[in-house]
Amino acid sequence: MRKLSQLWLGGVVGVVLLVHSGCSNTTEAKQSPPPQALPVQTETVALAPVARTDEYVATIKSRRSATIQPQVDGSLTRILVKSGDHVRTGQVLMTIDPLKQEATVNEQRSTEAQKKATFNYNQTEVERQRRLYEAGVTSKQSYDQAVQNYENAKADYEASSAARVTQQRQLAYYSLVAPFDGVIGDIPVHVGDYVSPQTVLTTVDENADLEAYIYIPTELAGDIRMGLPVEVVTNRGELIEKTKIDFISQQVDNALQGVLVKAPIHASLDKFRTSQLVKARVVWSTAPAPKVPVLAVARIGGQPFVYVATAADHGTIAKQRAVVLGDTIGNDYVVTSGLNPGDKVIVSGIQFLVDGVPVHPIS
Repeated sequence: MRKLSQLWLGGVVGVVLLVHSGCSNTTEAKQSPPPQALPVQTETVALAPVARTDEYVATIKSRRSATIQPQVDGSLTRILVKSGDHVRTGQVLMTIDPLKQEATVNEQRSTEAQKKATFNYNQTEVERQRRLYEAGVTSKQSYDQAVQNYENAKADYEASSAARVTQQRQLAYYSLVAPFDGVIGDIPVHVGDYVSPQTVLTTVDENADLEAYIYIPTELAGDIRMGLPVEVVTNRGELIEKTKIDFISQQVDNALQGVLVKAPIHASLDKFRTSQLVKARVVWSTAPAPKVPVLAVARIGGQPFVYVATAADHGTIAKQRAVVLGDTIGNDYVVTSGLNPGDKVIVSGIQFLVDGVPVHPIS
């Protein structure tokens, strides 16, 4: 009987201890504070006009550019300019040895003088024969012969004079001059070189009325149209000038398999030089699309995602959302998929966030 009483008493004590232990755990659970919300900055997603563009390497060219080649053969005797010089219209650039041509001109002058003497004689003779014929001293045949000799001598003299003028004018070809104001390009020849009409001596480029030459792949030929916007940018993507296409070639360049288009350049000339390579961004279309700051984007295994501040039962939490990114515009990414206007993207402290953590938006 005593033994049964002891067992009952022990059971009661155990139950009391168990109940006390359970109550203690419940109290402790109620006293545990909830996770503290992390203060974050947010930015509301809004649609902004985003351009669909392609970037190409373009060449700046002047509408006034001349390749200087001689029109005669000979040896270079003087080179009066150097690469990069600014020259004026008519300024002498180089000279070719003119001695051979001067000898030809002198020879032609002698021939002209001989023809002139013959012409003068026949002019006097025809007048003498006319008077003799009128006086009845000579025959009509003699007079006609004198007239014929005069006409022949006149034609010979005029032909010889014209030939002399032609040869004399060719002397001007031995001095090569600038066709317009411009800048001298490369000079691949030297004094003493023998040159011919096929020899390139130099170039003269007027650094004005510039154009950007852009070759667009043939598969995009159907999208090319007059007035299509073009943005000329630096290697860092900084905008230099906005322009428009004003020329479209009707032929395809076989070597490049591209269609040549041109766009005028109006920026100050100190930013561009003839034959300079630049980046030209062709703007095909513009449509609204969401953008997010670059700092708001994180990656896991190459997959980009952002954290969106989302309302929950007990406040606001950070929800991880995968996105598809487009081009970079300034400090923003274009988002082609994954976000909607009105979403509040977290833009600060994303390195401390995990999916579902409580946050406290402060802006």
